[in-house]
Amino acid sequence: MLLHHLFEKSARHTPAKVALVFEGQRLSYAQIDAQATCLAASLQRCGVQRGDRVASFLDNGVEAVVSLYATLKCGGVFMPINPLTKSDKLGYLLNDARASALITHAALRAVYADALAQNKSVHTCFVVGAVDPAWADTRCVAYSERCENAFDPPFAIDQDLAGIIYTSGSTGEPKGVMLTHLNMVSSARSICSYLALQADDVILCALPLAFDYGLYQILMSHLVGATVVLERSFSFPVKVLEVMTREQVTVFPGVPTMFSLLMNLKSLRDYPLVTLRKITNTAAVLPEEHIHQLRNLFPQAQLYSMYGLTECKRVTYLPPDQLDTRPTSVGRGMPNQEVWLVDTAGNRLPNGNTGELVIRGSNVMRGYWEKPVQTAERLKPGPISGETVLYSGDVFRTDAEGYLYFVARIDDIIKSRGEKVSPREVEAVLYEIPGVLEAAVIGVPDPVLGEAVKAFLTLKKGVTSSEREVIRYCLSRLESFMAPKSVVFLDAFPKTDTGKIKKNHLA
Repeated sequence: MLLHHLFEKSARHTPAKVALVFEGQRLSYAQIDAQATCLAASLQRCGVQRGDRVASFLDNGVEAVVSLYATLKCGGVFMPINPLTKSDKLGYLLNDARASALITHAALRAVYADALAQNKSVHTCFVVGAVDPAWADTRCVAYSERCENAFDPPFAIDQDLAGIIYTSGSTGEPKGVMLTHLNMVSSARSICSYLALQADDVILCALPLAFDYGLYQILMSHLVGATVVLERSFSFPVKVLEVMTREQVTVFPGVPTMFSLLMNLKSLRDYPLVTLRKITNTAAVLPEEHIHQLRNLFPQAQLYSMYGLTECKRVTYLPPDQLDTRPTSVGRGMPNQEVWLVDTAGNRLPNGNTGELVIRGSNVMRGYWEKPVQTAERLKPGPISGETVLYSGDVFRTDAEGYLYFVARIDDIIKSRGEKVSPREVEAVLYEIPGVLEAAVIGVPDPVLGEAVKAFLTLKKGVTSSEREVIRYCLSRLESFMAPKSVVFLDAFPKTDTGKIKKNHLA
């Protein structure tokens, strides 16, 4: 079973059903399949062969979905790249992966033109929109839904690469996570299983398709034969709420920053979203206060707290019936996967301890593209001879029943007065302060403490506070070495393309 076979199966069974809704367009499974087959033929005709990398530098839209399936159909490896990427980084990604083809928008020419000027591997650049005939780069051709030649599906197996998804590179140069068809099919099936997605679901996707959380909304929806309502972004939340109401959305995947925007909307009560039955969260842990607010706002919907990373897509989920018992947990391992904690020496830890999370399963990446040293740091020998398992780089603790609680990235742990401080634990207290919209904590050098805890906050509209008030509140709830020594108030946080706060920028 190859990744695109999941979609093609649904296209055969329900060809007339609406697979994608985007800005007034309603495309059936048969229409998307036909467009993808035509583009696959065009890619083949231009020389894309089995295993070649095809970069998709596109905004959320019909072309992004079609390009995904077209690349897979012709045996290529799809490489989604966020359209907010700058030219230097785009050039790096194309060169690092030695991409054979690029699919992009004419409106992004100022970016991709510079990137192509630095690149020799791309032989064809498909441009959605008008191609300037005066432009010198002859590699650029018009993206077209028409094909002149018959498509010849190549031979492929599930150990072939399906995608290379680059990490954000917040701690160094971007690394290409290599994912096979088996990796991605396993992930999609497992997540669909525990979310109990079904054919009559309508899934809202306002997440970038270059982000694996957004990408999998397409893959999982089409696996079960459901409908995706695709939005360009969540920049205008009221507009998205109007679309969700009109399309009777049943599943809403989001990240903490999106939910913060929603809960700060005065008009949110005007959109009860009565058809909504599931809300999912990953990328960062939801503060407990936000969990309570979301459940009060949408009592008819089940809320799933989840944890994952690009190197294996998804790791854990918390069943909604456990939210009252352990609201800050991200659950236990998902189906067809094994997880455990280890100490610094690699010894497996029993429940009730704190250590690095290790993941074993068919969803674990092949490795980082042409980076054997970095791969060896994350993929290490497993319990069975000859296998490797993924060391996440994240510290968790477990309770007596094995439920996981995120503590911090290993590199983010703050050492103050000789004690280890979890930024997550301090942030949880900051979110309890009335009027706090978003919070982040980092460690900064201190001549006495070694590292001091520094807090950054954004406040809801009309709310005021002071550094002294925040520190006093934290001292009433935390041990003294954990309380912030300083507090900075911001108008907005610097964030990644996926909505995560850029803590390295705060430092």
